[in-house]
Amino acid sequence: MPKTPEPQDVKSNGDRLGDLRREAKQTQQQLADASGYSLATVQKYEQNLRVLDRGQVILTFARALGVHPAAITGHPFHTGEHEDNAAASATVAAVHRALLVHGRPPRVTEAEVAAVDLADLAQRVSAAIAYRHAAAMTRTADVLPDLLRDLQVAALVTEGDQRRRAHLLLARGYECAMQFAYKMGHGAVSTLATERVMWAAQETGDPLQVLASHWYESGEFIAIGEHDVAADIIDDSLRGLARLDRTPEAVSLTGAFHLKAALNSARAADATESEMRLRQAQAAAEDLGRDENHFDLQFGPSNVAVWGVSIPVEFGRGREAVRRGERVALPTTFAAERRCHLQIDLGRAHWQNGNREGALVSFLNAEEIAPVQTRLHSAVRETLRSMRRQQRRGRLAELCLRVGVV
Repeated sequence: MPKTPEPQDVKSNGDRLGDLRREAKQTQQQLADASGYSLATVQKYEQNLRVLDRGQVILTFARALGVHPAAITGHPFHTGEHEDNAAASATVAAVHRALLVHGRPPRVTEAEVAAVDLADLAQRVSAAIAYRHAAAMTRTADVLPDLLRDLQVAALVTEGDQRRRAHLLLARGYECAMQFAYKMGHGAVSTLATERVMWAAQETGDPLQVLASHWYESGEFIAIGEHDVAADIIDDSLRGLARLDRTPEAVSLTGAFHLKAALNSARAADATESEMRLRQAQAAAEDLGRDENHFDLQFGPSNVAVWGVSIPVEFGRGREAVRRGERVALPTTFAAERRCHLQIDLGRAHWQNGNREGALVSFLNAEEIAPVQTRLHSAVRETLRSMRRQQRRGRLAELCLRVGVV
């Protein structure tokens, strides 16, 4: 018997925006007044005449309607026709379960206690993070649930310096889980993981590790449009870093916070502040002199270059993004998830410029680098849906089928 096709993701962000407006019993004019956009702009988004993919616009509408941004973007998504998509998505529930039992893993056995080996756990954590950086979502999914359980047991039964080391490994494991859940579109699970990261970091006694956890915390507030809170977290962390020795790790973390500040300012529609923060991150990267992976943040000249393309895309300045992208030459050894992100941003920039073929080529490049990450990226899905209305055959149609949009 042939397999019944899975339902495709048929609603666009504009469709969901209209649904949410009607549920709130608002007219289009009332939403325009509440958001600060014109009536014509609201109508174009709801009628899918304009792509609703930019973070600052989605956050503005979410605030005006009193909803979480995910209500507009539709997270988490249907995963399309590929088995890899579904396999990685299915693991999110197991990761969520592991996060919920944080601090009190159930039914710890004597055999588990005897098997605690921090050196082995360190290797397993590094392997999981390497899978994530390689955008190997299925392999990350395969190892995370058991790894989190073993890390929790180690943190529970060790003492002294070993306990601090176990919590450092646990913080890194939770970071990996947070990024995995975020990439899979499960915002609530990602937020829970961020809270676990912060708790575990406090237990390490390492001030840099504690500050690094606030990098993730600020991202949670950016995601819901609480820009002032995010800015306070970032600036407090930068002041804390300024009081510490200027080691390479501190320089990396300083630069990473400036990148986060650039994104926060972009989502708050402050182009001047965003570009200033990007320049500060560039200065830190030049000071560092090379790509590093302190605190698993991939900070260095290459990552700053990727963010340099992302920021103008946030403002809809596609030409500037493409111009900057033409100067970016990432090393082949650079993390696949970041190389994929660059191609996604270039695809969005080309579409902003009206270059359909350039957008398609960039999205296909992104999919070749990191298939699941590309197919589950909200802006890719929204842009492809708009492109599909203008061309319904060929490579574009095939990519839409793999992504799960019609």
